[in-house]
Amino acid sequence: MAQLWTRCNNCRKIIYKQDIIDNLYVCPSCDFHFRLSAPQRLAMLFDEGNYNVFDEHLYPCDPLGFEDSKKYSDRLKENQEKTKLPDAVINAQGLLEGMEVIVSALDFRFMGGSMGSVVGEKVTRALEKAYSTNTPIIIVSCSGGARMQEGVLSLMQLMKTSAAIARLDEKGIPYISVLTDPTTGGVTASFAMLGDINIAEPQALIGFAGPRVIEQTIREKLPKGFQRSEFLLEHGFLDDVVHRRQLKSYLGRVLRLFTNRPT
Repeated sequence: MAQLWTRCNNCRKIIYKQDIIDNLYVCPSCDFHFRLSAPQRLAMLFDEGNYNVFDEHLYPCDPLGFEDSKKYSDRLKENQEKTKLPDAVINAQGLLEGMEVIVSALDFRFMGGSMGSVVGEKVTRALEKAYSTNTPIIIVSCSGGARMQEGVLSLMQLMKTSAAIARLDEKGIPYISVLTDPTTGGVTASFAMLGDINIAEPQALIGFAGPRVIEQTIREKLPKGFQRSEFLLEHGFLDDVVHRRQLKSYLGRVLRLFTNRPT
């Protein structure tokens, strides 16, 4: 029974799991967008789900010997075993509606999609590959922000990824940023908001600090829907909010526009 049915996080209805899968992991009752793993995201975006992964040999380490309630090195091993991934991002290349594209997708299952030195390095390498091969790049963000267990080494990735994007801009290579729920902290403060076009899935939480932290700081109640993608679109922080069913075709249209291909 538990394997056949699930509960929607939003409307709380019990739903046949296959109905959600068939609907691209969107609740058929309330349109709530469930989080996707990086492999699921890549399979949805690339034609026929075919893509080639690169930089998969990079693994994080524990440069600071960090330990809180658990050793950072142990957390890494646990997350690697749980997700079967070396870290919280996958770099891949393939065809999207017949066009060659690079996609870098973050995976929230791995320590909240947090950006440590290896995640930052892999995102930067994807941007540099886009630069060297003149290939458009899409980054799909799903992250709690910079990884505190790596301290300043994690924060350095904000500058590194942003510098790589600046080089892309100088060469005129398209970069599309897709923000999903959640996109917060240092990821929002760096590559996630630096796309030529920044788009988001419906009701995605997007921001730097969380709403509770902001309310406690300014001692005021935040408006309804604050930091959700629709609120950000209304206030000029996003270019569009795109339903998951339309995301691939939307990206295809944008890529043809940037590359001057016929629609």
